[in-house]
Amino acid sequence: NLTTDDAFANLTSATILATTTYINSTISISPDTNKTSTISNSDVIGLTSNSTTSLSTTTIVNTISTTVSTITTTISSDAINNTTAILTTSITATSSSTSMITSGIGDTSTTISSTDSTATTSTSTDILSPITSGANDISTITTNAEGTSTIISSTDSTTTTTTSIDTTTTITTRTHSTSITTSSTDSTTTTTSSTDSTTTTSSSTTTDTTSSSTTSSTTTTETTSSTTTTETTSSSTTTTTSTTTTTSTTITTTSSTTTTTSTSSTSMTTTTINPCTINNYRWNTTGITVLDISFLYYPTDMYFDPNDTLYIVDELNQIIYKLLKNASIPTRIAGLLLSAGSNASQFSTPQGVYVDSKGSLYVSDYYNSRVQKFVNGSTLGITMAGINSSAGAALNQFNGLRYFAVDVTETYMYFTDFNNNRIMSYQMNSTTGTNGQIVAGGAGGGNTNTQLNSPWGISYLPTISNYLYITNNNGHSVMRWIPGASSGQFIAGTPGTSGSNATSLNTPAGIRVDRFLNMFIVDYGNHRVQMFCYNSTTATTIAGTGTAGNSATQLNAPKGIAFDSSMNLYISDTGNRRIQKFVKL
Repeated sequence: NLTTDDAFANLTSATILATTTYINSTISISPDTNKTSTISNSDVIGLTSNSTTSLSTTTIVNTISTTVSTITTTISSDAINNTTAILTTSITATSSSTSMITSGIGDTSTTISSTDSTATTSTSTDILSPITSGANDISTITTNAEGTSTIISSTDSTTTTTTSIDTTTTITTRTHSTSITTSSTDSTTTTTSSTDSTTTTSSSTTTDTTSSSTTSSTTTTETTSSTTTTETTSSSTTTTTSTTTTTSTTITTTSSTTTTTSTSSTSMTTTTINPCTINNYRWNTTGITVLDISFLYYPTDMYFDPNDTLYIVDELNQIIYKLLKNASIPTRIAGLLLSAGSNASQFSTPQGVYVDSKGSLYVSDYYNSRVQKFVNGSTLGITMAGINSSAGAALNQFNGLRYFAVDVTETYMYFTDFNNNRIMSYQMNSTTGTNGQIVAGGAGGGNTNTQLNSPWGISYLPTISNYLYITNNNGHSVMRWIPGASSGQFIAGTPGTSGSNATSLNTPAGIRVDRFLNMFIVDYGNHRVQMFCYNSTTATTIAGTGTAGNSATQLNAPKGIAFDSSMNLYISDTGNRRIQKFVKL
């Protein structure tokens, strides 16, 4: 919409007649209609349009410009190996302009200038590089109408890239040329020349980007009406040429890319299924004799070091054996054969055994009520807990030591103080006479959850569980107990009642707990080894038949249990004076 006030704002410097009048109203001009203004001696400009509005003036130069823009954006996507996409933006601008030029010296001049221009801009992006987030992450981006980003290996991201380019180019070219030649003679010759000229300019640009081709053409038609008057009076010629002005304006709106990356972390955790719960935890039920009566008299506890060297307590031979991996003949490393005693080189019915990371040997000495430490292969023991040959219930005493456990940091040792019905804790650098700490039981023997009943075996894996796992030999049960707590929980057997079914035990001795917290219990009185899967109170017999015997499938009053690094099962078959190996299936 163009108002008459706007028209006057564009007047040239031509003189305005005193009789000039105009109507201040709005002139509506459609952008696709050519408008013609004609000026005659009446000094009235008529507008050929649907409007009846007219205005009077001498000279008006008015330019009406209407611009219609069409912006077409096409976002397409082709994923090649999950890394390539194509983004194309097309902008089409159509301009229609009308110029009205009047000349007020009594002449009539009509100038029609109509310009339709089309500008097409194509922007093509055919490669979008993958975005990688994190040192070990791989990000694949596929862009189409909706951006989708899939991040594999712990990262999911969505990246949306929007590119908008609006370009408007307006070119206005106006040329007005006047040539006057005057020659003074006795004759007058008037020559009027009218020239209609059409100039067509065609500009074709073809751009191949991926599969996009755009051709832009501009056609300008200009009709010029000129009058040349030649009068011969003298030989004088004056030529005046007005300027040709070309104005080119290019406006680039925006070229922006906005990338929003949302990163979520995906943690992949691989959980190993407890083989006990899927019935896939089995051993060959036919045992292999590793050591027999030719070496052993009454084997009890056993221990494997990280090199699969087996350490064996022979309580009636009063010695400790060491059996190297794949060896068949053991070596005596502590104690005097068949010589019970209380000096530094003797035991009196040894029970438990352990070797620390420095190679020092620890042995619980039952009737001497002490724990002996043998440093670096020495055969002379040092009492590190208890008082030699002094049984009692004080904190620095024991009364009948059985087995023991050591934490993984080798800071504390936990001893089953059998006749005192308690578990005692000592630091591994302790010395004789030092007080220990009661960490379970201590309330007298019994079958309540605050009591222990002749504790024998013990297992402790503090990196997996906070509980001590303890067998109550005379209580026919198994308890778990957090060190220092006032009570524990019964988790196997019937407290105070022996039995031989799958839920019962009879004077259990040794115990081991694996990394899944499955329990393996030596059921001494039932001549078998029972496996209780985690949180189950019903056991599976994995060795022995439940009847005492000396065949390869039988056990007789077993006491000790150990696993090598391959989870092969070793049982001290005490009544048969042998060590039996049951191969892991």
